[in-house]
Amino acid sequence: MILETKRLILRPWEEEDAQDLYEYAKDPRVGPAAGWPPHTSAENSLEVIRTILSAPETYAVCRKEDGRPIGSVGLMVGGKSNACLPETQGEIGYWIGVPFWGQGLIPEAVRELIRHAFADLRLEALWCGYFDGNEKSKRLQEKCGFTYHHTNTDVYWKQTDDVRTEQLTLLKREEWIGGFTIRPLSAAEVPAALALAWRVFSQYESPDYTAEGTEEFRKTLRDDAYLSGLTYYGAFDGNKLIGEIAIRPEKRHICFFFVDGGYHRLGVGTRLFRHLLRDHPDETITLNSSPYGLPFYQALGFVKTAEEQTVNGIRFTPMIWRN
Repeated sequence: MILETKRLILRPWEEEDAQDLYEYAKDPRVGPAAGWPPHTSAENSLEVIRTILSAPETYAVCRKEDGRPIGSVGLMVGGKSNACLPETQGEIGYWIGVPFWGQGLIPEAVRELIRHAFADLRLEALWCGYFDGNEKSKRLQEKCGFTYHHTNTDVYWKQTDDVRTEQLTLLKREEWIGGFTIRPLSAAEVPAALALAWRVFSQYESPDYTAEGTEEFRKTLRDDAYLSGLTYYGAFDGNKLIGEIAIRPEKRHICFFFVDGGYHRLGVGTRLFRHLLRDHPDETITLNSSPYGLPFYQALGFVKTAEEQTVNGIRFTPMIWRN
C-alpha cells in the first residue's frame, strides 16, 4: 500500500532506507520522546526496519521531491496495538526528523493515515497518545481531531527502561466525518474544484466514455463562459478539498458533482447536496447523470426523466429531484 498527500509519499520501509533512518533516528530529541531509544548505527537501523518497521500499515514518510524517508507513521490494528484493541479499532504512532519539525509534514501524514483507517479499512475508532511533557505531540493530536480520553500513570516503558505517564486520546469515525466542513467556494478555490472534477472523472467515469466523450468533458472544464455562471460548494477535510458540487442557479441544474475517491461511501456527497438545498429550498433540481453516478443520484431521490442519451461522446441520463 502506498498513500499520497500534497507533499508526501507514504510507502513501506525498505532495507535500503537504513542510512536515512539512522540519520534522523540517532538524534536524542526524536526517539525518547516517542518511547524508543536513539539508534546507534546504520546496522541498528537496518535491524529496526527488519523487525519493527516491516510490520503491516507502517509507512516511511517521504518527501515527493526526493523520495527519501524523513520520518515514520504507523497504524496498529486490533491485537497488534499496544492496548490489544478490538479489531474495529486502531492505534496511530508517528515521528519525524528534527530538520523537518514545524513544517506541518507529520500532521499531513497523520491525517492521511486517519483517512486510510476510516475510509479504506473502515475502522470505527483510532487511539493516539503522548507522554507527559511532549507538547508538540499533544498539539499535533489536537489539530488532527483527537480528544483527551484518559491518563495512564506509572507505566513501565520497556523500550526505554523507565516509568512514564501516558495521555491517551481518541478519535471516532463519526467524529471525523462530522468534522468535514461544507461551504461555498471562493473564486480562488474554483480551479482546485475543477482539478478535483477531472481527477475523479478520469478515475471513475472516463472508462464508461469514448475518447470523444472524455475530451468533451475536458473542454467543458476549460470553457470559461460556461463555468462563470456556476455557483460552487466544497467539502473539506481540514484544508483539503474532498468534494465539490456546482449548480447553475437560474436553471436549477447541477453541472458538476464529484467526491474524491478516498472519501467515497462516507456521506460526503449527501452532505454536499443537502447543503445546496439550504440555498435552493422548495425547488426542483435537475442534472445529467453519468452511468457511474446513477445509483447514487437515485439514492438521493432523483428520478429519470428520460433514458440514457449520448451527445458528443458524453453518456448521460436526465434526472430531476423534487422537494
